[in-house]
Amino acid sequence: MLLSAASGAADAFVFLCVGQVFAGVMTGNLVLLGASAAGAGEDGVAVRVVTALTAYACGAASGALMARLPLAVVLLVEAVLLGAAAVLWGFGLVPSYGDRLGLLALVSLAMGIQGRARVTPTNYFTGTLTSLVGRAAARELGPGDGWVLGRLGAVVAGAGLAAVMERWWSPGAALGAVVLVAGALALEGGRRAGTGKPRPDRGNPAGAA
Repeated sequence: MLLSAASGAADAFVFLCVGQVFAGVMTGNLVLLGASAAGAGEDGVAVRVVTALTAYACGAASGALMARLPLAVVLLVEAVLLGAAAVLWGFGLVPSYGDRLGLLALVSLAMGIQGRARVTPTNYFTGTLTSLVGRAAARELGPGDGWVLGRLGAVVAGAGLAAVMERWWSPGAALGAVVLVAGALALEGGRRAGTGKPRPDRGNPAGAA
């Protein structure tokens, strides 16, 4: 739930503050790239989309290579990347277009790592929503579907948090994603300290898309 909210916060921050692209929703970025190739949309959006796509791919590859590490380590890496982005934005260290591309790359890299951190999707939800609606239509909803609906709501809540921060205190707009990932890290660290058992929902290099 926390990671799902973090993905919503990260995407809202990037879309509102960096340049109307996404850090984690690569389907939306591909649509924007196609529209840009046809001459529609904002100037420079293609460069931002390619930056996000490349950084996300690097993050996903890095996440796959870190699959055997404890989840807490993976989340710590993500939190550090998001924290660096929050510092750059909060202290006004991204005055130029090139600097903002670097900021976009940091957040997209973090989202790519998160995309490989768990088998359960936490930063892409079209398939999740499709499956949930299909089960509802077939009257096959199960006990776990409450958590599915909760993850969808968490994305909306995270995006709303980032939007409110951007409106009322713009330097803190990137903090929401950092705090949410740090919360997930704290929960994972506490769980490991309490049980010492490996998580059954960890991703792996050959995991399903």
